[in-house]
Amino acid sequence: MIVFPNCKINLGLHITRRRDDGFHDLETVFYPLPVTDALEVISAPALTFNSSGIAVPGDAADNLCIRAFRLLQQDYPQLQPVAIHLHKHIPIGAGLGGGSSDAAFMLKALSSKFQLHLSEAALMDYAAQLGSDCPFFIPNRPCYATGRGEILTPLSLDLSSCSFLLVHPGIHVNTGWAFRQITPQTPAYALQEKIMEPVDTWKDVISNDFEQPVFREYPVLAAIKAAMYENGAIYAAMSGSGSAVVGIFPKNKIADIRWDASYLVYKVS
Repeated sequence: MIVFPNCKINLGLHITRRRDDGFHDLETVFYPLPVTDALEVISAPALTFNSSGIAVPGDAADNLCIRAFRLLQQDYPQLQPVAIHLHKHIPIGAGLGGGSSDAAFMLKALSSKFQLHLSEAALMDYAAQLGSDCPFFIPNRPCYATGRGEILTPLSLDLSSCSFLLVHPGIHVNTGWAFRQITPQTPAYALQEKIMEPVDTWKDVISNDFEQPVFREYPVLAAIKAAMYENGAIYAAMSGSGSAVVGIFPKNKIADIRWDASYLVYKVS
């Protein structure tokens, strides 16, 4: 079985409250894009994980795909071992949710492979145990997200008339550090309403709280955003806590911008 976990972008992101459990409440809009990894799951004598493409850091035993298998196996001990191969194409530490998507798609793949017939709600409950934005990748459609990012309200947001440019300069922004730079506050506007207005109205309204401290620390990210606007973007912003910058352009009108050769660049028409 082969599935293709896709990335997401954040459209607006506000940190609204520090919780007693140490996490933060936030609000954002998740929007899926077809930049994908490839995840292969086959029956095997033992549970194994290996990867190709972009290097996956850390111990394989702690990979979210392995953790997803172990999580389901607690409730479904009949699950037989599988060999997992992940071809990594979505940049890591870019604010694009690649690891969360891999975990969510692993849950869906296992439910299908072993005929567990898990409902969307059940899969989302499992996904929430793996990461705050993992549940989004179960329905995998535009959503307004609150709580830690796991409380999802579907949106009828259709950006099919746009093209997207994702640029990742290889910088890793530490998420914990990024959160420590933010003073939670009530947003100045209603994101859930503003996001439904035309994209060309977003530029001076829809914002990401992480941009100011992250751009101050990594000016190259601010330069990438500025270059997108200088070359015809309707809207541009950092995704999540970084460090990918997303530009939204009129359909099939992404400018041919000359980026540093070390940057990872993805175009979605």
